[in-house]
Amino acid sequence: MSQLPRVAILGRPNVGKSTLFNRLCGCRRALVGDEPGMTRDRLYAPAEWLGKRFEVVDTGGMIPHEKDLIATEILRQAQVAIDEADQLILVVDARRGIVPLDEELVQLLRRRGKPVSLAVNKVDAAQLSALAAEFHRLGIPDVFPVSAEHGLGVDDLLEHVTRDFAAAPGTSEELTAEPRRERAATNPPIAGEEPIKVGIIGRPNVGKSTLLNAFLREERSIVSPLPGTTRDAVDAEFERDGLRFRLIDTAGIRRKGKTKLLAEKLSVIQARQHLERSDVALLMLDGPQGVTALDTHIGGYAHESRRSVIIVVNKWDAVKKGGTSSRDYTQVIRRRMKFLDYAPIVFISALQGQKLGSLLKTIAQVAAARRLRISTSEINKFLAEVDFERAPTPAGKPARVYYLTQAGVSPPVFVAFTNRPGKLHFAFERFLENRIRERFGFLGTPIVIKAQQSH
Repeated sequence: MSQLPRVAILGRPNVGKSTLFNRLCGCRRALVGDEPGMTRDRLYAPAEWLGKRFEVVDTGGMIPHEKDLIATEILRQAQVAIDEADQLILVVDARRGIVPLDEELVQLLRRRGKPVSLAVNKVDAAQLSALAAEFHRLGIPDVFPVSAEHGLGVDDLLEHVTRDFAAAPGTSEELTAEPRRERAATNPPIAGEEPIKVGIIGRPNVGKSTLLNAFLREERSIVSPLPGTTRDAVDAEFERDGLRFRLIDTAGIRRKGKTKLLAEKLSVIQARQHLERSDVALLMLDGPQGVTALDTHIGGYAHESRRSVIIVVNKWDAVKKGGTSSRDYTQVIRRRMKFLDYAPIVFISALQGQKLGSLLKTIAQVAAARRLRISTSEINKFLAEVDFERAPTPAGKPARVYYLTQAGVSPPVFVAFTNRPGKLHFAFERFLENRIRERFGFLGTPIVIKAQQSH
């Protein structure tokens, strides 16, 4: 559990909570748009103000008496954030004035007994500050007119909210109108090495959020049978057996023609962006539904981004009841996703917690393979043993590799010095890649081979 004080941002839908969250944590962490309900899960990020470090929590728009499943889950997530928080910020919309839902939320927060500050948002110019006056009627003494989008008034709000927080030793206390930019994570970084960054990707409703919650052993992401429940990427860091992992649960990726709402379009864009900042991508499949065209499409995203990949077949307990063997299922995956033949396949049940230990072990192995560096002397000893007579010989002059060296890691990059200009023929390159894998492994990791003519 974090030792940093927590500040929870709350309010009804579409008042600017996520914009304020992004302002406080100094990064574009939460989705922002004109549609209500953009944020659903609670999002955490570290922030700092005048040398005082704290954690800021974004929540979905609260509608207390709505019976809709998603609205009920959003409210439950917000209530967890309230219970965890040291300070609460209730955000209202200056341009709309007081609405009944604002009054209802004030009463709800009063009952929780936590310090509450009222951020009257969308006061985008000094002459609009009078709009905040009517909000004193809500009975919250600490009222701050702010513009989350432009940063106006945010310094006064932060000075008040953090007044009792302790300054971190050795931090700068230089006055700034914007918090220091820090990387976002649900928990402050655990001491030690950098965590293994794991992106959970897949089409909607395959169990991505269920897997994240199972790893964390808490309900950090909203889980429902409705597709598209997750919109933001939810980061969470945890430790198992001395290894640190940062999980990134992304929104379900749909084909472009299937995404109509702005929130869904932004979710797809962000899912692909968050994939780019992962070391290992868990490509989740819905076991009972089998491998779909969209699964292969999403797998192509991961392969093209040169992430390491593990194919995770979820809900395997339900598949086994039908008599399908893992061997038969593996053959189908290999046939449909030939471009991911280097990716290991793990069969799990996220809901039942089955084989999660095996999955974590595989993640650690794949992450280590991604960072593996082979010495040049060892590589060329291997090269001398390769039987190039077995290599495909495309039309023209047969390719010869005189020298091979590893130029980079994450993913591993090799430079082959050859007798020909230009790129290697794909069949010859594939032959060389397979020989490298046979000798050195590189489990789950794409290998990049660049050709250079030897002079």
